[in-house]
Amino acid sequence: MPAMISNLLSITPDARTKIDGVRAFNEFPDAVLRVRVLAKEGRQFRYEIALEDPRERADEDLAVESDGLTVVLDPTSASDLAGATIELDPAVVGGGLRIDNPNEGWQDPVARAVQEVIDRQINPGVGSHGGQVTLVDVKDGTAFMRFGGGCQGCSAVSVTLKQGVETAVRAAVPAITAIVDVTDHGAGENPYYQHGH
Repeated sequence: MPAMISNLLSITPDARTKIDGVRAFNEFPDAVLRVRVLAKEGRQFRYEIALEDPRERADEDLAVESDGLTVVLDPTSASDLAGATIELDPAVVGGGLRIDNPNEGWQDPVARAVQEVIDRQINPGVGSHGGQVTLVDVKDGTAFMRFGGGCQGCSAVSVTLKQGVETAVRAAVPAITAIVDVTDHGAGENPYYQHGH
């Protein structure tokens, strides 16, 4: 049974054993466990789980103690992690950690509808060219998207955005009135387009 940490987060016994083992191996028994949501990408969060010196805590951090282990969360991550469980990841050799989080995904029905269009219509099409579209956020009728893979740096991305993505999303989700591409296309490499050509 996972140990609850102040009703925010739980840690399975196997994960706790792994954390304690790393603390002991590194001769850092006072290390606190920093858990942070780094970004939301599509339906998933990207996390950081790290041991750190307890003196690195910021004043606004939340810290909860559980049987000699202090878990530190920044306020934004705390709300995104409510009800989550830290567990061992069986896919990682040597037993890495992962987070099972019921808060992942889009809570907003408009964002969920846009994600559905991306998953069912857009990504299968751009995927055939090595591309991928990720919903970053939805605010005030605007969908913010990132184009990755073969789409990042592609000279045809504006055509794809206007004629493909925007048309499909606006037809399926009338609440969306605009789509903004937040991709740094200058950082991408595309097999169909080379910078400077």
